Amino acid sequence: MVRVNSSKLIMGCLATLGLSLTAGLATAQANVDRDAIAERLKPAGQLCLQGEDCGTAASAGAAPAANGNGGGIDGGAIYNRVCMACHETGAAGAPIRGDADAWSARVDQGFATLLDHSINGIGAMPARGGNPNLSDAEMEAATAYLVEPVMDVPELGGAEEATAEAAADDAATDDEQVTEAADDAAAADAPSHAGIDGEAIYNQACMACHMTGAAGAPIKGDADAWGPRLEQGMATLYDHSINGFNAMPAKGGNMSLSDDDMKAAVDFMVEAVQ
Repeated sequence: MVRVNSSKLIMGCLATLGLSLTAGLATAQANVDRDAIAERLKPAGQLCLQGEDCGTAASAGAAPAANGNGGGIDGGAIYNRVCMACHETGAAGAPIRGDADAWSARVDQGFATLLDHSINGIGAMPARGGNPNLSDAEMEAATAYLVEPVMDVPELGGAEEATAEAAADDAATDDEQVTEAADDAAAADAPSHAGIDGEAIYNQACMACHMTGAAGAPIKGDADAWGPRLEQGMATLYDHSINGFNAMPAKGGNMSLSDDDMKAAVDFMVEAVQ
């Protein structure tokens, strides 16, 4: 009886040990399988919300640059995370990566301008693709990756210089436009008789009376005589010179003179007392 019981006890212990080993192996295998599955299902990118630190820190731990540019910054990864949604679908009019026709006009602007647009935004595209945490260097690498299929990308690493140059060009263009607008405004404000030789008209039609005071005409340069007349305003003085007033005939008696000729002659006389 003692031998039988001992044998049964030994067999029972071996069975229990076998079950424990089997269960441990199954658990380890399950854990390995779950880890492998989780790795395979891990998303290629992560959602980045404005205000979160998902720019420099995220790209710093990324794999070496797939495009070989950007001083170690993975432009492709940044593109996938920030730019791909529009530049792979054409959303909001964005040129699709690799579409030479869509990029042709943009390529002609040069890489510096394209980089400036990616950093500062243009049209429907927000500055830095909507992620303000991205640095200029990261945007340079992402822009290089975006346009590589359609243009020769210059050596990277000069993002600040390139954007400064583009900003300077934009400022120069703005200054030119402001100057042109000012010139146009000045031309619009200039009187219609600007450029007419008022002195020549005065000598031809007005001098005989306004140098001598004939018929009560105020003498050119006599401030006291011109004072009350200036108070009437230039519009009234123009009207009198064109249509006549008291003893002064219309247009000084020379009807071949235009209204602008007479206004120029009045300006010449008035300048002497102002």
